[in-house]
Amino acid sequence: MTRLKIALLAGGDSPEREIALQSAAQIEAALDHSKYDITVVDLHHRDWHYTAPDGRQWQVDKNDFSITVDGVHKVFDYALIIIHGTPGEDGRLQGYLDMMGIPYSSCSMTSSVVTFDKITTKRTLAGRVNLAREVFLRRGEAFDAAKIAADFGMPLFVKPNASGSSFGVTKVHNPEELPAAIDAAFAQGDEILIEECIAGREMGCGIMIAGGKEYIFPITEIISKKDFFDYQAKYTAGYSDEITPADITPEVKAELNRMTREAYKTCRCAGVVRVDFIVTPSGKPYFIELNSIPGMSAGSIVPKQAREMGMSLGELYDIIIADTCRK
Repeated sequence: MTRLKIALLAGGDSPEREIALQSAAQIEAALDHSKYDITVVDLHHRDWHYTAPDGRQWQVDKNDFSITVDGVHKVFDYALIIIHGTPGEDGRLQGYLDMMGIPYSSCSMTSSVVTFDKITTKRTLAGRVNLAREVFLRRGEAFDAAKIAADFGMPLFVKPNASGSSFGVTKVHNPEELPAAIDAAFAQGDEILIEECIAGREMGCGIMIAGGKEYIFPITEIISKKDFFDYQAKYTAGYSDEITPADITPEVKAELNRMTREAYKTCRCAGVVRVDFIVTPSGKPYFIELNSIPGMSAGSIVPKQAREMGMSLGELYDIIIADTCRK
């Protein structure tokens, strides 16, 4: 049997680079190597390389998406993208692969551009899911901290418009803290959001539509031991509890599933994604964000959800590869 030649694209250029490398290692170990010829490629700016077991590095030829190792030339058939943030989650890598005619595992370029840009995602989903109110700012634009506080109340969240893993996100408890929080968000990019804080329980909802079948994963409740679910709470053991399946009413579960499905379909997603919500004490879910390439490291939410529904990580990616290889 001829094995599918897969480039497992990892790393990337964002602060989430190390998490992406951890996710890739988990997936490589989970995949069936009798079916797939897997090469882990670490992308970092213009450096796209494979590291051999002996430590030697070999560069990918971007002209034909191939690699030559010890004189053996391999043109990849497929790209399995495990890059959180740029260039894997913002559409840039998908654009290159589209130009090269290489099928890949994630959302399309257009869908990735929409879902990575928070204000565009919210405007796309407006009227379909519940959304927190926000002020959108570009670098250099004036703002009235007192008016924002009066309109939205306290606390507030300040976050970069295009970033993941809560980098640059601050929970602001009084108007005096707002300028520093805005500076922290602008350190990650030229556009930011100031959002009202919706009080409630945080829920992570995995979904995949592949091979004509819809997979709605068990919902996870995320209980942060920090002020909110920041980078440390997400990736450091002991800083959060994640309960799968979440202890919620059938009505709340049904509404979360509806909104998750609505977000996936409206944003024209592909592969597996995770949609996060806050559920208020009255049981009303509010959309937070859509992760088009969710974490797959040992501590990540989606692999735990898959196991809860009786699916291994290898089986999950078998389904994704079979579905997206045909596109």
